[in-house]
Formats: sequence, structure tokens, C-alpha cells
Amino acid sequence: MHAIVCIKQVPDTTEVKIDPERGTLIREGVPSIVNPFDTYAIEEALLLKEKFGGKVTVISMGPPQAVEALKEAVAMGADEAILLSDRAFAGADTWATAYTLCSAIKKIGDFDVILCGRQAIDGDTGQVGPGIATQLGINQLTYVFKIQDIDFEKRTIRVERLVEEGREVVTSTLPCLLTVVKDINQPRYPTFMGIRRAAKMQIPTWTAAEMNVNPDLIGLTGSPTKVVRVFTPPAREGECDLVTADSPEQAAEILAEKLLAEKII
Repeated sequence: MHAIVCIKQVPDTTEVKIDPERGTLIREGVPSIVNPFDTYAIEEALLLKEKFGGKVTVISMGPPQAVEALKEAVAMGADEAILLSDRAFAGADTWATAYTLCSAIKKIGDFDVILCGRQAIDGDTGQVGPGIATQLGINQLTYVFKIQDIDFEKRTIRVERLVEEGREVVTSTLPCLLTVVKDINQPRYPTFMGIRRAAKMQIPTWTAAEMNVNPDLIGLTGSPTKVVRVFTPPAREGECDLVTADSPEQAAEILAEKLLAEKII
């Protein structure tokens, strides 16, 4: 069994900054964390390894500092980690990011399952995972709440998905890509031995040249979507109208009349 986990290092939620000229997030020198949703994907891959054997490979695209996110995954128990880092990758939108990660996965070779977090907390698009599956030409199972069954001999997997109407059970062939929700498990803490192993590990960095990617399809140049303008919306203004009445019933009646008059209900 070979599971590949795609993770992202994201700015701390209180430290998000945007380059006004390029319209992209400023990541260099900004305190960062592993995207919280991705830790559930790492944990699920480790659970699969513990049950079926095999290995877990974690990959991430980002600046050199993203190696710290990969080392955290190794400290949790991942076997291998690869950083995709090149100035040419900078400014990529979700499509260009998916293309870059897809190219790395093709370079890695055989795999059984790819796991991603539901979405990244900085972009909140949830598009990269499905984009990878589309460009690889494999099935995608999104919002996975539980892996009910997986058979590596028959090359099948059955999962439970969280949908608006409830839960949905879906069966797919392998290989496939899963995006997982936080309800799927409880991520483990890195162990002392894992932290020591991660500190000593030399994580390879793959550049655009080493991955043999099309330069027209990566980074800002290869991004179909462009940020036209970045601005802070004006503060919302509102009025508070305090309802006074002799009883809760009378207050409710006055409030209902006001809501009807304003056509709110």
C-alpha cells in the first residue's frame, strides 16, 4: 500500500498578508502552520499503513520554509517527504497548483490512494484535491467521513461521505483521491522518536526543471484566474432598535410587526 498525502503550509490565521501588486499571499517570513484539515489526511494515511502495511509519502508545494510542515508530517509517522519549491511556482492559483502536484505524483510513480484535506484555511476553495484527480484521470471521493472498506487486491474502496442531505456511501476503484473532513479521525501528536527522526531527515526539494513541467502551466503565468484588485471592504453600519414592552408576549408582537413591515420575514 502506498498512500500519498498532499499538504499545505498556511499562514497563521492572524498573520495573513497580501501582496497588493501581485494579489497573492505573502508567505515568506510569515509565521505558518500545517493546514489543519491536512493533518486529518495525514492521520488517515498513517492508519491505513498501520492496518495494511506499506508507506506514506507526503508532498507539499511552497517556499523553502514549507519544509517545516513536511517535517511535522514525518514526526507524526510519514515515511517520506518531498518539497516542491521553485520561484517559478510562486503565485499559482488552484489549477496551476494542482498541475504541479499532479506532475510530482507522476514522478513519484505507483500509488494506491491520494489523501488531501477538505480545503486550505487560507484560500478556502477546496479545488486543489479535485483538480489533482481530474488531471491524473482518477476518481475523486470528496468530503470523506469514513473509509468503510478498502481492498487492495480487488482494487476497490468504499467510503462514507458527508453531504447536505446526510451521508452517502460510495464505492470506487483504486487508485483514487480522497478529500477528508475533520470528523474522520483525531490526528495524533508527533512522538519524541518521530521528532528526532524528522530533525535528522534530509527532505529533497524538487524544482520545475527536475519535474519536467511545462513552464506555461505553472505559477502565476500558468494560472487561469487572476486577482484584479485587493481591498478591504468598508465597515458595515447598522442601527440597534431596542424593543420595550410590558411583557415578553407584547415585545414579541412588536418585533414581529417590525420584521413584517421591513419585509424581513
